[in-house]
Amino acid sequence: MLSIPELMRLLIDEHKFSWDEAFEVTCQVFSYTNHTLMSEALETWPVDMLGKILPRHLQIIFEINDYFLKTLQEQYPNDTALLSRTSIIDESNGRRVRMAWLAVVISHKVNGVSELHSRLMVESLFAEFCADFPDALHQRDQRRNPAPLAGVGESAAVEGAG
Repeated sequence: MLSIPELMRLLIDEHKFSWDEAFEVTCQVFSYTNHTLMSEALETWPVDMLGKILPRHLQIIFEINDYFLKTLQEQYPNDTALLSRTSIIDESNGRRVRMAWLAVVISHKVNGVSELHSRLMVESLFAEFCADFPDALHQRDQRRNPAPLAGVGESAAVEGAG
């Protein structure tokens, strides 16, 4: 998942893209296949450690998170619990970066490894994201044929296939 802030860094710092341009390109580049439904098995990184090793990457992750949370707050101004649950930064366990959350926030498409896995992912692990961004999560099998999931329109899944 560190390729996400790395691409943003390259586009902004090396190629002089604006933040908005870099964000848009990065969202178009990445898609994410989730392989586990167990939240405890998802990769997280301590903020302190990441800040010491890759401070610019952490800064970009915080900027992405801030942008995402501001978008959610506009839609749900009184739901601070939602912001806490969907934040890329987990404040409840010693400040950790939730790498899967970063991937979900950035990726233009997110899917599981099978239709059943994707459905369970939509219903449990990423339920909050699906409620707010239903077109982002869908299933494509290994032949890359789209199969729409609950809450995802068939046309959106077909348009996103490729």
